[in-house]
Amino acid sequence: MPRSEDTQRFYRYFGPLLDALRDLGGSGTPDEVAEKIAENNNLSDELQNELIASGQSRFRNQVAWARFYLVREGLVDSSKRGVWNLTQRGQSTHLTLEQSRELTRKWVRISREQRRAKQGPTLLAPETVNDNRKSQRPAEIGEVNDSAAEIAASDDHRSALLRLLLSLPPAGFERLSQRLLRESRFTQVVVTGRSGDGGIDGYGTLQINPLVSFKVLFQCKRYAGAITPSQVRDFRGAMAGRADKGIVITTGTYTAEARREASRDGVPAIELIDGEKLIAMLEELELGLKPIRAYEIDEAFFNEFKG
Repeated sequence: MPRSEDTQRFYRYFGPLLDALRDLGGSGTPDEVAEKIAENNNLSDELQNELIASGQSRFRNQVAWARFYLVREGLVDSSKRGVWNLTQRGQSTHLTLEQSRELTRKWVRISREQRRAKQGPTLLAPETVNDNRKSQRPAEIGEVNDSAAEIAASDDHRSALLRLLLSLPPAGFERLSQRLLRESRFTQVVVTGRSGDGGIDGYGTLQINPLVSFKVLFQCKRYAGAITPSQVRDFRGAMAGRADKGIVITTGTYTAEARREASRDGVPAIELIDGEKLIAMLEELELGLKPIRAYEIDEAFFNEFKG
C-alpha cells in the first residue's frame, strides 16, 4: 500500500476491505476481514501492533471505521450478528485510494448538511447513529482522519465501558468472565482464584450436544496492553493435558504474532477474546448495558410515494 499521508487515514482500507470480503466469499467476521486485509496487503506486524490511546489496535480501529463509511455508501450490509456482508453493489465495486478519499469527503459533507438542517450550523459534536456497533460518526471538522475518529470513538459507550472494565479489581474481572461464559452456554464454570497455576483462572464445560462436550480452561487479563505470543505459549503449556481448549479474555488486545501463535498448526488452538470482542459479547447478551432504541429515516423508502 502507498506510504504517504494517506497511510494515516482510515479510508485507505475502503478498497482492501471490499477486496477482503470478496476473497472470503462475500462475508466475514471482523477478525477474518482484518486478517485478510493484512495478508493481502503484506502489512507489517509493527503496523498491526500499534495501539491508540484506548489501548486498542489502531489497524483494527481503522478497518472498523472504513466499514462504517462503506455501510453508509451501501456497499456493505450493517449486520446485527457480527458478520460483515457485501451488498450487490459492493460485490462489483472496486475503489482506488482517490475514490475512497472522495467517498469520505462526500459523507462528511452530507453529515454537515443534515446537521445544519436539523439543529443549526453551530453544532460540532459527533452524532450518535443506530447500527450494530452503536458507534459514533467521526468528528467532522476539516478532513476526517484517524485522530478525529479516535477522539469521537473515545466518547461513546464502548470506550466508557472499557474504562469501567479496566477499573474492576482482578477478582471482579474473573467473576465477570465467569458470568459471561455462563451466559454463553458454558456449564460448571468455576473461578479457581489460585496463584501459581500457570495463569489459569478458571475452567468450565461447553456442551456441544447431548453426546459431545469440551472442558475449557480460561485466563483473564485485565489491562490495556497487548498480549504477546510468549504469554499465549505459557498458557498453552499450563493447560497441556488438562483441557480440550483454552480461552484468553482480556480488556486489551493481541499482537499479530500472538494471534498467529493462538492458531498455530500442530498445537491446541486457543480462543482469543480482546477488548472489542468482549464488549461486543456484553452488547449481544445485554450484560451491564441497557439498550436504547432510536430511528433514522430511510429516505429511499418514501421516494416511491412522492410521485
